[in-house]
Amino acid sequence: MANVTMQKFGYPDSLLREFEHWVVLLRPGQVTLGSLVLAAKSDVTAFGALPSEAHAELAIISREIEATLRAAINYDRINYLMLMMVDPNVHFHVIPRYQGSRSFDGLDFEDKAWPGPPDLKSAVEIPVSTTENLRKLLIEGWLIGY
Repeated sequence: MANVTMQKFGYPDSLLREFEHWVVLLRPGQVTLGSLVLAAKSDVTAFGALPSEAHAELAIISREIEATLRAAINYDRINYLMLMMVDPNVHFHVIPRYQGSRSFDGLDFEDKAWPGPPDLKSAVEIPVSTTENLRKLLIEGWLIGY
């Protein structure tokens, strides 16, 4: 059963990869191209309340996320933001950061806040077809082990 935070970010339709304790979702609003949500499957609302196995699994997941996004987006930096002010369950916003812009599916995605902190309010909703194409690119890239 998906917790409310997973549902808010489109689970299961936005799912890229599922792990024992976590899911990686394509963020509906793209702050920069390739923005993700890394959400705990648990109903807990405090990072420290997660089981130790969930914390250990983060090492594997972060390596996989970074390798996948590096190959697909060629980011300069990556930001993991754990805010949990609106959405209560443990989750990170994973924002690839880059100078300039990236193009995908005929659209340009600019990192408007570079080199400062990401501006989550600058997120753009992208067409459903572009969302599905980006989701497919990241899933296929993940599966072949970028």
